[in-house]
Formats: sequence, structure tokens, C-alpha cells
Amino acid sequence: MAAPDLSVPTLFNVKGKIALVTGGGSGLGTMMASALVQNGAKVYIASRKEKQLKEVTEALNKQGPGTCSYIVADLSSKAGCDALCDAFKAKESKLHILVNNSGATWGAPFNDFPEKNGWDKIMSLNVKSIFYMTANLADYLEKDATPLDPGRVVNISSTASIGTVSDGSGLAGDGHGLWSYHTSKAAVNHLTANLASTLSTRHITVNAILPGVFPSKMTAFGLNSAMDAFLSAQPMGRVGQPSDIGGVLLFLVSPAASHVTNAAIVVDGGQLVKYGAFARL
Repeated sequence: MAAPDLSVPTLFNVKGKIALVTGGGSGLGTMMASALVQNGAKVYIASRKEKQLKEVTEALNKQGPGTCSYIVADLSSKAGCDALCDAFKAKESKLHILVNNSGATWGAPFNDFPEKNGWDKIMSLNVKSIFYMTANLADYLEKDATPLDPGRVVNISSTASIGTVSDGSGLAGDGHGLWSYHTSKAAVNHLTANLASTLSTRHITVNAILPGVFPSKMTAFGLNSAMDAFLSAQPMGRVGQPSDIGGVLLFLVSPAASHVTNAAIVVDGGQLVKYGAFARL
């Protein structure tokens, strides 16, 4: 019997795969889109800001060997999710990889936390959009899916989904907390499990990545105001970088993880297990 091909180029092959990355115009979304493009995938990125999308698309196409295109979208409502799915379906007949990365946060005082912007907006974008995007595109993910090469859904959660410190974490101003953000990301973890169960017989895997602190718009306040404190709370002495999130994503969407579903992979350099996520700085 011939030995199985367990070489890196085979195990982590995404060449020719069609991917859609929401929130791909900045931060973690751009990092993950770059990993896919640099390994030969055909990638669509989506977010609200067209100027940002154009700049990222041009940069990623220069990297190659894959390609990048963009779709302007606002995923804060079901209608917005449906519009993005319709726009994608007008361009492609199938989808291999869906990365649900769009998200937002909101900080405010505990006794004056707004309902519309603080709770409704955060839950809609961080949780409901994952459900609506995945449900709408499930048929497309199923088209090429097989037991050995399933369709892939990757949801971006956060170590905040496990940590219990919402206020005074350094990611919001003094006297402000991120109660809805932490709650929404915990919901993402459970929704990932629900979707993994629902889609398993359709040969679609659903997994979650729980990043710690990475440079992004969401963490800019904390990193700009308290970088030394953030680094002191990192067992590795650094924050996350593109290779950290890109490598885990490539694993989850490649043949290496074709038998992995409902995984929740923490990517934080040990902060959660050592100190607790977003501990007070």
C-alpha cells in the first residue's frame, strides 16, 4: 500500500478554492484574506468602506498568486446579509470557504449602557450576521463538498467569550465596559456548535477561532494608550501577528482539518490560560 501524502503542500492546500471573508477590509479579516490569496485561493472580501476595500484588494492582488475582489456590504441587518449573498451569487456558482469575521464592539458605563448601539447593533453584527450568512450560503458551500473535502465555515470569536472581565480591561476608556461584546462572542461559540451540528450531514464543517490581542481597529485604543501594560500581560511578550491567525485559518480550511468540526481554537499566546482574557490592566 502506498504511503499517504502527508506533505505540507498537500495537507494545507487551498489553491483554487473560492472564499468569502466578511470584515476583510481591515485587521484580522485582511490578515486572513492575505493568507488565502498567498496560497492560491480566489478571495472575496466584504465590508462597509469601499475605499478601504479597494486598497486591500489592490495590495493582495499584488501579492498573489491567488486573486482578491471586493463587495461593499453592511451586515448589521438580515437585509444587508442577504444583499451580500446575492452579490456574491451573481459572481460565483459555488463557495468553498466562508469566514464570518465582521464584528464590532461598544464601550460605555455599566449604569448607562445604550440599548440600540450598545446591545442591538453589537448582537446583530457579531451574532445574527453569522447565522444569516451561513444559512444563506449553505447550498453554495454544499455544492462541491465531500466527506474528504467538506465546505468550510470559520467564525471569528474572541478570548473575550471566555473571560469574565468586561470593565476596566484596557480595551475601553476608564469607567467603561464591553458587556455586550463579551456576551456576543460567547454566543458565537454556541452558535458555532449549533451550526456544526446542523451542517455536518451536508459535509460542511463549522469551527471558531478565538483570537486574543491583535493589532486592529478594535484594539487600537488599548494598544495606543497602554501598550506596555498589554505586553506585560502577554506570556509571550508580544501581541498576535498575521502569521498567527493566518496559519490557524489555513489549517481549518485545508485538507489538514477535513475531519475537524466544532473546534474552538484559542490564539492568544497563553494569555487566557495564564491571566484570564482581557484582565484588568
